[in-house]
Amino acid sequence: MHKKTLTILGSTGSIGRQTLEVAEPLGMQIRALTANSNIELLEEQIRKYSPAIAAVYDETAAEELAKKIKDTPVRILKGMDGIIEAAGSSGADIIVTAIAGTAGLQPTIAAVKIGKRVAIANKEPLVCAGELVMRTAREHNTEIIPVDSEHSAIYQCLAGQGDGSSAPRGKGTVLPPRGAEEPSPRPASRINKIILTASGGPFRGMTREQLEKITPEMALRHPNWSMGKKVTIDSATLMNKGLEIIEAIHLFGVTPEQIEVVIHPESIIHSMVEFTDGSVIAQLSNPDMRLPIQYALTYPDRKPTPVTPLNITQIQKLTFEKPDLEAFPCLRLAMEAARTGTAACAALNEANEEAVDLFLENKLTFNGIAEYIAAKLQGVTKC
Repeated sequence: MHKKTLTILGSTGSIGRQTLEVAEPLGMQIRALTANSNIELLEEQIRKYSPAIAAVYDETAAEELAKKIKDTPVRILKGMDGIIEAAGSSGADIIVTAIAGTAGLQPTIAAVKIGKRVAIANKEPLVCAGELVMRTAREHNTEIIPVDSEHSAIYQCLAGQGDGSSAPRGKGTVLPPRGAEEPSPRPASRINKIILTASGGPFRGMTREQLEKITPEMALRHPNWSMGKKVTIDSATLMNKGLEIIEAIHLFGVTPEQIEVVIHPESIIHSMVEFTDGSVIAQLSNPDMRLPIQYALTYPDRKPTPVTPLNITQIQKLTFEKPDLEAFPCLRLAMEAARTGTAACAALNEANEEAVDLFLENKLTFNGIAEYIAAKLQGVTKC
């Protein structure tokens, strides 16, 4: 039986580490690993998983790593060119793209061009260039499966909504591309609304005045999820949910008006789909990223996971509320960018990355993040 092989772009980050944790008991082999500069952890991963290729963005760190593992046959690549080569030439069955920020765009495009499965965990490629990514996937007959818990939930809710079989089928999109062998009507035509759930982050219920005093240390303490710094800050500002709106537009072929965000503090329902007949289907589980990661790796199969099963009888309540766009204007800015178009989405993403870095360096206040982004978006027009 053929063992599936993986390339993990961003293997030393939170998603990358959890992907390796999930892949090991499944018996999957690792073809390539990449990192930004954390060569200490990357060396540990290389020695444990024996990939054919490892790539490091920081060229000095790559050279140091090459010396450290010269006793192994692993080929070391360096710089962005090395990351792109690892993404596009490893021969893996599945490429997990988990490089944070816009640095993940070129490697993601390279991975999509292979024509295999891309498990996409980084938001920025779809936010900045969603049309390009999905068009490239269609051209190369590439299967894209989202890893974000919310988009994985939507993907799972759509399973069986086309022709009664197991999938949102087809390649180049999570729904069948036009002209392919597709169910009729397409699942997208049955969607009335996508309901994205958000925990609300650590500051749910606070006023804008209270948020002015928030420090980076406070913002990095998420109540439900363990994530990298950038994603954790985005969750605190609700920008994370705004970026997910833009992702969902490209992944599921819907309009901005077909997406609703609701605050769901328990993080048990990871998203819902309302269909044209009024039925709503939801995906529920304990908050654990290993579940959507494994689903993307094993789809259409389901395998046992180390995730604690959901005990329905222990759930005291499931609550929902509308987001406070006055206290958390980043979500409103993202909604406006989604309606404006590609240029606005790219500008939004770039400005947010800059603002988060400035906040983490104590050069911007928490409220200053949205103010910085709004200023950068001035003058960006519809395209």
